[in-house]
Amino acid sequence: MTTPVVTRFAPSPTGFLHIGGARTALFNWLYARHTGGRMLLRIEDTDRERSTEEAIAAILDGLTWLGIDWDDAPTFQSQRAGRHAEIAHELLESGGAYRCYATAEELAEMRETAKAEGRPPRYDGRWRDRDPSEAPEGAPYVVRLKAPQEGSTVVRDAVQGDVTFPNKDLDDFVILRSDGSPTYMLAVVVDDHDMGVTHVVRGDDHLTNAARQTMIYTALGWDVPTWAHIPLIHGPDGAKLSKRHGALGVEAYRAMGYMPVALRNYLVRLGWSHGDTEIFSTEEMIEWFDLAQIGRSAARFDFAKLENLNGHYIRSSDDDTLLETIDALLPHLETGAELQETLAGPAREQLRQALPGLKERAKTLIDLIESASYIWATRPLAPDEKAAKILDGDARGHLAALADRLDALADWTAAETEAVVRAYAEEAELKLGKVAQPLRCALTGRTTSPPVFDVLETLGREESLARIRDQAG
Repeated sequence: MTTPVVTRFAPSPTGFLHIGGARTALFNWLYARHTGGRMLLRIEDTDRERSTEEAIAAILDGLTWLGIDWDDAPTFQSQRAGRHAEIAHELLESGGAYRCYATAEELAEMRETAKAEGRPPRYDGRWRDRDPSEAPEGAPYVVRLKAPQEGSTVVRDAVQGDVTFPNKDLDDFVILRSDGSPTYMLAVVVDDHDMGVTHVVRGDDHLTNAARQTMIYTALGWDVPTWAHIPLIHGPDGAKLSKRHGALGVEAYRAMGYMPVALRNYLVRLGWSHGDTEIFSTEEMIEWFDLAQIGRSAARFDFAKLENLNGHYIRSSDDDTLLETIDALLPHLETGAELQETLAGPAREQLRQALPGLKERAKTLIDLIESASYIWATRPLAPDEKAAKILDGDARGHLAALADRLDALADWTAAETEAVVRAYAEEAELKLGKVAQPLRCALTGRTTSPPVFDVLETLGREESLARIRDQAG
């Protein structure tokens, strides 16, 4: 019988959920769902000084916003230190590990000697075969794994293929510190084993760790999980991803107006592909995702592609869903509370009515909100620089004439207002734009907006006429 797949996402809560971590979580989640397995969440909070409750909350919130759920309650690594130490002592008893009494000064000397000889710093194994009774009484010690010194360790990787590490390059590393606390290398192996993890999907910067962890699994006689080390994300210039490229927390993308479905779709294509398909439903991602389709080369982050994808999802969202997405975004904006109050009144229905025109131009939800701000703008509007230039003497005269004609309309609809404006332009022997553009500037204070006749319908008769007459002078 095939063992059910168990993956895990194991972030360190020393900061927010960054974009690389979000992709790792997504790949783990997709593979677990694709195989009918489970994805577990482990918070690696052993760095007590840097781990914070705020960061833990941000990680959980970021995953939930992206639509990534996990099975079972999260495991907190810091609560398992006793179990980690227990395994270290089992290795001591079996001869798979030993006590090392080397002092800080001795270790520094080893590093300096290695540096002078032009070789990587390695622990020289001086306590590997010595009797602990030779140590000074009460001297502090660490526990080191008795790593094989000959041959090689092979990491059998579902993405990278077989990667071979000469054992002479992997020294007897520490698994238990002198204060009795476990190192990352030991804690990860014990936790993955105890949690039943079958597939470790993580960044390829952990490849060397995989070799050392394989040694621990072997020393304990445990099954080694399937490794899958995915390429890191680079910036468009090929350099390691930095904040200027987009190495931000997931919460920053939310605040910039990206939709979770768009960010999720974008992240899945960073290093994984299914033919030439660019846009996936969640169901398609789950159906098609497999480790074999993950590439070995670094993926490049491209804000322009993300914006285009986000624009697609904005345009394809139905208006009610889009309004709900805006509602969910507002608490995360600096001016969100004010906007929430505004949208609790009549402006909400006006925004709902304006969405079909607004979403055609928007690449982010912030774009959309800014484009919609004419709806709740306070009179008299202060036109921006471009709009102010258009609102010259001739334009104001046209606005005055149009206000009277529009005021006479029985039905205030986009079609009826358009008919009036077109008729006026023909009578004045003007191109429609010569009339419609000043009208747009008067109504919105800008030179760009949704179709001007939709704007008139959205604002309604009273507000539209008031704004037109404000600018007509």
